[in-house]
Amino acid sequence: MRQIQPDVWETDTEAPFPGLTTHAYLLTREQGNVLFYNTRHKADIDQMAELGGVDHQLLSHEDEVGEGMNHLAQRHGTQLWGHVAEQAAFARVRTPDHTFDQRQTVLGNIELIPTPGHSPGSTCFLVESPLGQRYLFTGDTLFINRQNRWTAGFIASVHTEENRTLLADSLRLLRTLEPDVVFGSAFTGDHGFEVMTGDRWPEAVDQALERLLR
Repeated sequence: MRQIQPDVWETDTEAPFPGLTTHAYLLTREQGNVLFYNTRHKADIDQMAELGGVDHQLLSHEDEVGEGMNHLAQRHGTQLWGHVAEQAAFARVRTPDHTFDQRQTVLGNIELIPTPGHSPGSTCFLVESPLGQRYLFTGDTLFINRQNRWTAGFIASVHTEENRTLLADSLRLLRTLEPDVVFGSAFTGDHGFEVMTGDRWPEAVDQALERLLR
């Protein structure tokens, strides 16, 4: 793991599919640490103990479901969160301790923002860090591609036109936010997050939306 913000740690890279890489992100907090996404790296899960453990794990969508959820629960007693629409995927590994289906704030400073399109229960997470930064975790709703551009998680061979419409609406919602740092889940470029300055975020979303609807 490596520290990338004063209160955010990035797990080691994983490659679930050729050309696709992922990270999970640990947010350290006085009121209990939170892991966004999932990791299979047991060494990282063990190292999290040195950072205060993992009280909660928030998954952005069904593609992140995996055995790491059980390792986290066994090692840290981690409470698992997921969207109700992803229940079938969760059932393969572990039933969530907490489910949700609407926009709301939980755990003090984490806003759950359902953003359907990539999957029925895709959800983004907006965190108001007490250190002054606003973090946005986009899962695969938006990710960094090979050209190191943010792009929508639409796969033409898998998704339908309804998915495209839902995803476009989700991107328009995300554009209204003002994140300082954005963390994707999967990525095909050479990094999975970006620090936003100036008008970078609305420009990035506009470009992704244009490519989605092209």
